[in-house]
Amino acid sequence: MQPSRDMNFDRFAHDYTHVLDRGVAFSGESSAYFADYKAQYLARLLPSGFAGKVLEYGCGVGMLAAAVKRDLPSCELHGFDVSTESISKIEPGLAARGHFTSCLADLDCNYSVVILANVVHHIAPENRQAAIRELAERLDAGGKLVVFEHNPINPLTRRVVDRCPFDDDAILLRPRELATYVAGAGLRRVSCEYIVFLPRALSLLRPLEPLLSWLPLGAQYAMVAQKHA
Repeated sequence: MQPSRDMNFDRFAHDYTHVLDRGVAFSGESSAYFADYKAQYLARLLPSGFAGKVLEYGCGVGMLAAAVKRDLPSCELHGFDVSTESISKIEPGLAARGHFTSCLADLDCNYSVVILANVVHHIAPENRQAAIRELAERLDAGGKLVVFEHNPINPLTRRVVDRCPFDDDAILLRPRELATYVAGAGLRRVSCEYIVFLPRALSLLRPLEPLLSWLPLGAQYAMVAQKHA
């Protein structure tokens, strides 16, 4: 499987968080907010006390992984990234409590959950189906694939992508395209929801965001698919 395009994320690993923070600054939030948002989404999706095996594919320097481990403390956490430099920047305490690698051969084939957080848009379109298919094969029976992606019809999302230097290879995809890959991998689509609607200035209204999950104006979307038992 070709995990990503030719973008060299190694050169951003030393200041990845700061670069991302600058890209999303106009929202009034930091990159940590968006990592927390996704981790909390996963925590709501999975049963209380979830202790399964989780793979974050495209884990970078471990921002989301750290939030996932905080919100799902009993899970067994694995991470993969093509950037060896990014893997080396993962916080030692987190690295000691999980398994993080740049070698596909080190990954298992019985994950309860595989997470792709804003990764597919970095994979060349001609390689996307193969990538989703291989990750589906790494799921245990009944396991879930959870994909977070940028919403290409949201103008603010476009602005973030255009301003982010490590997104200069990005080719955004709509849910319909992702659903095709999910079906092609033999997975059953469980849900597709739009997420991240309101800036910090309107944070008091954020508890209402789930009511807007049908509206294709969220900054991102989340698709959940399941492998047949």
